[in-house]
Amino acid sequence: MIYLLPLLTVCIWGGNSIVNKLAASAIEPSAMSFYRWFVAMLLLTPFCLPQVIKQWDKVRPHLTKLAFLAMLGMVLNQSLGYYAGLTTTASNMSLITSLVPLLAVFMSLPLLGKAISPLSIIGGAISLVGLSYMLGKGEVLFFLDQQVTQGDGLMVLAAICYAAYCVLLKRWKMPLSNWVVIYMQGLFAVAMLTPLWLTSDTLIAPKASLPLIAYASVAASIIAPWMWVKAIDVIGADSSAMFMNLLPVVAVTLAATLLGETIHSYHLIGGLMVIGGVLLSQIKRKAKLSPPPLNKEAI
Repeated sequence: MIYLLPLLTVCIWGGNSIVNKLAASAIEPSAMSFYRWFVAMLLLTPFCLPQVIKQWDKVRPHLTKLAFLAMLGMVLNQSLGYYAGLTTTASNMSLITSLVPLLAVFMSLPLLGKAISPLSIIGGAISLVGLSYMLGKGEVLFFLDQQVTQGDGLMVLAAICYAAYCVLLKRWKMPLSNWVVIYMQGLFAVAMLTPLWLTSDTLIAPKASLPLIAYASVAASIIAPWMWVKAIDVIGADSSAMFMNLLPVVAVTLAATLLGETIHSYHLIGGLMVIGGVLLSQIKRKAKLSPPPLNKEAI
């Protein structure tokens, strides 16, 4: 039963790719990004604000770092994801997102000073070939005679931003509770997203978008992170991290079931190569590169 915690968490985050795609036709990306964290912060304030006030002397020295992390993980990553939903599929979004652990491995070299193993290099090559095969619909060298779809390109940028977020969160380990860290980042995100929201044609969220906002702000941003932290406490970070490899599988299955997206052979072959490369890159490095407890609140 204890393994239901990380499994349910992955299912919620996998469903977030579906929400990203549905949101593209229900609400402007700028408004969706804002409302996700605005609602989440409203709900968390009664519980987290007293902790922030109590720990303010510890929080204040890290405000710049928290703001930068918020920009990477909550503003850029998520906004790019919502804009990507306009021109790409939920399946592609989830498979590109699965590259984050691999990107984090390579970013750990300059940012954390960790060596890259030969298996990581091989795994990286396999994943990149798989990604090219998937995006090129079976043509690995498609980029030589055609452009990457705008949405796919935005998702690659989003994955890079999120990988940098994960690595910097590990580098800038702060003497603060997990919920204080996420709450402060959320406040900064709301402040940064407000000007973007004000550029929206419709400032009030349409009724059709309310369930999507509720899912993103409550399920994906509050409930799932809580269950993830709980899973890490019960079964450990390494065991929990292994469940993240199921995320693209869940997302692709949901995309086919709920959105009617057609899963082609190049999705399966390319996706397996991407996931296989990521797994290969993490062999004998799991304990060193296991993700921070709350790093998936931005998916």
